[in-house]
Amino acid sequence: MQAIDFATLTRLAEASAAVTGTCSCHAVPLLAWQRLPPTLELDRFEEVATLVEDPYDDPTYTEYHPHGTHYDSEDAPIAPRYYPANRCQIARCLNCGRHYLRYNEAGGYFTELRIRALRPQLLVDAPL
Repeated sequence: MQAIDFATLTRLAEASAAVTGTCSCHAVPLLAWQRLPPTLELDRFEEVATLVEDPYDDPTYTEYHPHGTHYDSEDAPIAPRYYPANRCQIARCLNCGRHYLRYNEAGGYFTELRIRALRPQLLVDAPL
């Protein structure tokens, strides 16, 4: 899967924001990064895009927080060239069409799937 550009990412985020119906994927607010809630069923999502520019390159772990936010802030920017967005796949809920950012957090002795809602108002096309 080839990485998408910022304009395409923005269109996916806007399409997601336009969904107003209720859905099990939206029952738990996923405004900030968090581990995959047990109520979400992975088979109800499909990967539709990636933000990983080169699967053979090790992208930066630098985060983008020019206004003092942090990793788990609900209003933290989503900057595709910065961690963790630069390691994400875009997943769409098969039930309602909302889009989410997902990546596998790999630390010392564990891996954990993390997820966050793709929200257009947080997207920033910041250069490295």
